Amino acid sequence: MLLKVTVLPKNGVLDPQGKAIQQALGSLGFDAVQDVRAGKVIMLDIAETDATRARAAAEDMARKLLANTVIESFTVEIP
Repeated sequence: MLLKVTVLPKNGVLDPQGKAIQQALGSLGFDAVQDVRAGKVIMLDIAETDATRARAAAEDMARKLLANTVIESFTVEIP
């Protein structure tokens, strides 16, 4: 089963990469961009047929390795 884990900095946490992207977009004429949060997307292919168990496994992986839960939040989706 394919799962998508999206990891982003929590609100209130400084995001220098997002700020740099926002400034670069502004210099390219995209002035309407008010904020950018940069993160990562991790696609997991898990040998599991039960969606509930697959999601639980991906959430466990995210808590233990894929996200630093002190400063990042994550979501798990089945695309």
